[in-house]
Amino acid sequence: MIFGTVSWQIYKNGFKSYLKLEKGLSENSISAYFGDISKLQDFAENSLNISTPADLDDNEIREFLNQLYELNIAASTQARILSGVKTFYKYLLLEDVVKKDPTELIEGPKIGRKLPEVLNLEEIDKMAAAINYSKKGAHRNRAILETLYGCGLRVSECVNLKISQIYFEESFVRVIGKGNKERLVPIGATALKHLRIYLEDERSSLSVKPGHEDFVFLNLLGKQLSRMSVFNFLKEMAEKAGIQKNISPHTLRHSFATHLIEGGADLRAVQEMLGHESITTTEIYTHLDREYLRSNILEFHPRAK
Repeated sequence: MIFGTVSWQIYKNGFKSYLKLEKGLSENSISAYFGDISKLQDFAENSLNISTPADLDDNEIREFLNQLYELNIAASTQARILSGVKTFYKYLLLEDVVKKDPTELIEGPKIGRKLPEVLNLEEIDKMAAAINYSKKGAHRNRAILETLYGCGLRVSECVNLKISQIYFEESFVRVIGKGNKERLVPIGATALKHLRIYLEDERSSLSVKPGHEDFVFLNLLGKQLSRMSVFNFLKEMAEKAGIQKNISPHTLRHSFATHLIEGGADLRAVQEMLGHESITTTEIYTHLDREYLRSNILEFHPRAK
């Protein structure tokens, strides 16, 4: 069994390099892939006594997926794990470790599209109004709220945003997204206004730690702000504003896209601004828009009662 563990580890180490160097994935994404492959390794070694991924066939991988189902793991999680396993075997195929991809014909569980939580403009204004400007970090938090909603950024893109990536005169920000792909996103006057206030009135008074000088959003110790900090203060803002919805940074990204589609924005333009690789991902917001129209008809049309 020691040999088996080493064998898996060798392949996993190579897979890590592949994800980092070839795919350009973040450490968080690589860690998620590793977790998926470790689940498969655990099943292969302990349930099947198979010591190397090269010896697994399609039926045995289906057994692994059946075990996930029997453990009542959510269909969305099962699909994500299968996606990780498929990527792993594509890598093994490229490296000639396997001659045939055993996952090629395996389909994941059917997942219903769950429409994301969305805030309306009034709710976003209420969150902004709930900020206590007598507290340190208040202007930073307002700038983050406006940047997330005004540009539709992912939380990782927001906390990694640098001063050198903001073009105040041109009203654009240069965003480094998934896979280190760059995109230019327009930024509105409100977000720019609050970024300026934060940078000039609050951030300038911080003692910035070496290596963190170019990051826009810093904690009170002068270091790059963490993703969890953004989650926490947005939830606090929502609670103070009396909003009952489950709020996260992604809620503001969803709201950004939904409000654009509702306003008549071109789907391809929204795809570009969100940094979606596939238009299919962006199309969920047309579903949101149709649901919005449907609810309005049911509520206000006299023949819909």
